Amino acid sequence: QVQLVESGGGLVQAGGSLRLSCAASGTIFGIDVMGWYRQAPGNQRELVAVMTSSGRTNYGDSVKGRFTISRDNAKNTAYLQMNSLRLEDTAVYYCYADVDPSGWGPLTRYWGQGTQATVSS
Repeated sequence: QVQLVESGGGLVQAGGSLRLSCAASGTIFGIDVMGWYRQAPGNQRELVAVMTSSGRTNYGDSVKGRFTISRDNAKNTAYLQMNSLRLEDTAVYYCYADVDPSGWGPLTRYWGQGTQATVSS
């Protein structure tokens, strides 16, 4: 089994920054993609950022230029640096990881429990 533990959420004023972390542990041979989604009340879950093991990234349009995803593959950890935060960034942020448990596949997607980020005016 694999567990993802997120941290770093909290309350910040508009224009401020937060850094989220997502640490994966358990039976892990390798992780392909790690990423972040978010969900605000009444809204669908939306893509924030993803990163492959080779370093390719993709961002949601609403966060491009403000958020940066990074990874420490040796620690099976992903980070989301969120700058220039806006009120509309308020949401629960969920990380996920596509894990290969043995080196032979298949990949299995695991999700974290979510961390709340609240941006105030």
